[in-house]
Amino acid sequence: MARPRTTPRTVDHPDLAQVDLQQVMEALVDPVRRTVVSQLVCKGEDMSCGTFEAPVSVSTLTHHFNVLREAGVIRQYYVGVTKMNTLRADEMEERFPGLLSAVIAACAAEVGSDVE
Repeated sequence: MARPRTTPRTVDHPDLAQVDLQQVMEALVDPVRRTVVSQLVCKGEDMSCGTFEAPVSVSTLTHHFNVLREAGVIRQYYVGVTKMNTLRADEMEERFPGLLSAVIAACAAEVGSDVE
């Protein structure tokens, strides 16, 4: 029998002051990761890992979430056993003004929709 967890699950996130532009750009250059960002924008609310549509396996998608989290683009947290994802849009705007909104606009232009 498993022991009950006494401390809540947590996920480590970088302080955006410690994240450099190169790391963010490398995270956002991948089309799967841009899809994750676009889906968070389109949904307009936090999403669980299992609700994203992506052309990759679950384990590969987990890797993409980790890259985005380590670059400071998303924040992850648990609700029970479900890992949730949220875009750190305000924090990113403060650290890298206009960058995330430009990426989101470019993604929308690629698919021919208005994702702003």
